[in-house]
Amino acid sequence: MRNGMHSDRERCVRAVQSKDARFDGWFFTAVLTTGIYCRPSCPVVPPKPGNMAFYPSAAACQQAGFRACKRCRPDTSPGSPEWNQRADLVARAMRLVADGVVDREGVPGLAARLGYSSRQVERQLRAELGAGPLALARAQRAQTARLLIETTALPMAEIAFAAGFASIRTFNDTVREVYALSPGDLRTRATGRPTSRAATAPAATTPTTPGALSLRLPFRAPLNPDNLFGHLAATAVPGVEEWRDGSYRRTLRLPYGHGIAALTPRPDHIACRLTLGDLRDLPVAISRCRRLLDLDADPVAIDDQLRTDPVLAPLVDKAPGRRVPRTVDEPEFALRAVLGQQVSTAAARTHAARLVAAHGEPVDDPEGGLTHLFPSAGALAALDPESLAMPRTRRTTFTTLVRQLADEKLHLGADSDWQESRARLLALPGFGPWTADVISMRALGDPDAFLPTDLGIRRAAQELGLPSTPAALTARAAAWRPWRAYAVQYLWATDSHPINFLPV
Repeated sequence: MRNGMHSDRERCVRAVQSKDARFDGWFFTAVLTTGIYCRPSCPVVPPKPGNMAFYPSAAACQQAGFRACKRCRPDTSPGSPEWNQRADLVARAMRLVADGVVDREGVPGLAARLGYSSRQVERQLRAELGAGPLALARAQRAQTARLLIETTALPMAEIAFAAGFASIRTFNDTVREVYALSPGDLRTRATGRPTSRAATAPAATTPTTPGALSLRLPFRAPLNPDNLFGHLAATAVPGVEEWRDGSYRRTLRLPYGHGIAALTPRPDHIACRLTLGDLRDLPVAISRCRRLLDLDADPVAIDDQLRTDPVLAPLVDKAPGRRVPRTVDEPEFALRAVLGQQVSTAAARTHAARLVAAHGEPVDDPEGGLTHLFPSAGALAALDPESLAMPRTRRTTFTTLVRQLADEKLHLGADSDWQESRARLLALPGFGPWTADVISMRALGDPDAFLPTDLGIRRAAQELGLPSTPAALTARAAAWRPWRAYAVQYLWATDSHPINFLPV
């Protein structure tokens, strides 16, 4: 882990001088003589070390008066891996900021979700990131605005409100301050064409229909897409997910409406095509797609740790950069995990597809075959338990989970405390360690979640000469911490036998 890396000046200088892209997003370099800030891999000639200052976030650079570099575009760096490998207050707050909570609910809403006072949240974020929640949300709004300016023909007024700005004046001032260009100049620079007067007219006089947006999701290399997209395609629920023309596509339930995401692996990025009912959902949709594909992970640090085990080293060397396939909707994944208990993958998909057809919200997909959003816990709360074609004990497990989620007695989200959520799940009837840990790993994002009772893991352990009993395998896996969830991905890849059922 590289906590507070920006304070290790010597290490930061070496990373900048070597233009090491692995450190993009870990810290930002401010150049005192030019007033700009860059990512470590900026292609320009590195400044003299005495002219460098280092900050932990783009928001901190902006608060200190620096503007974003036009060459390396530091605002498009992958996110810091810190927020995906930690479950403390700051990490949970950052995940909520990325999910748009500050824009929708303000700092008091952020603090209430975290269970702390606004002052405590402000103090801790400033101490670690050099910026408070409002500044962090402002930096995200600026990044969203730039994306819309450069990739769409939407009027600037519509972009301003879609990005979360309260007024056009604030939008204009922020874009100029952060990028040293007006919104119109940003569009001209990106398209090579001057911005027309119509494009700057108020949205009310230039009605538009939100369409599909195409963008690139960066990641830290290496990335092995096989387990990511292979698993998502193999477990896709008809109507909600599909594999079409080399892309994984799925519907999204978002704060202001719904959307459809199409994600396609490329050598140096993930091509992302988003169709949104409300453009205000753009930053949230991007954040959830990144979490789904675990794009903010630090594969070098993870693989280096796993390589210290001589049994795992050949697996890592053969296919480095495996990620943990996650989810865009934590409650949805928990419900699907229960549907998959003690049945085949095909049977789990069939159960889920029936629920989707009966209780899911219909959506229109002119580009493919998606038909519904996965039903919310509230929509499932009224279903007749007898309509569930599953054993009575699992039916009880499922309906209990539905009630807990619908009544908000159990919260599963980007801000969840991993250990607390796992304990709450284990307290529910029918929840064993496998179900709780797979939800921790794939829904909540715990990088150290481990599945010693999983059939595929035990088969892989036998093939590799590792202990295969859960207790012995757990003891052996202590050397893989804090990355046991990634070790699971490498072990799953060695199992040549299909998994016929999933344990509880």
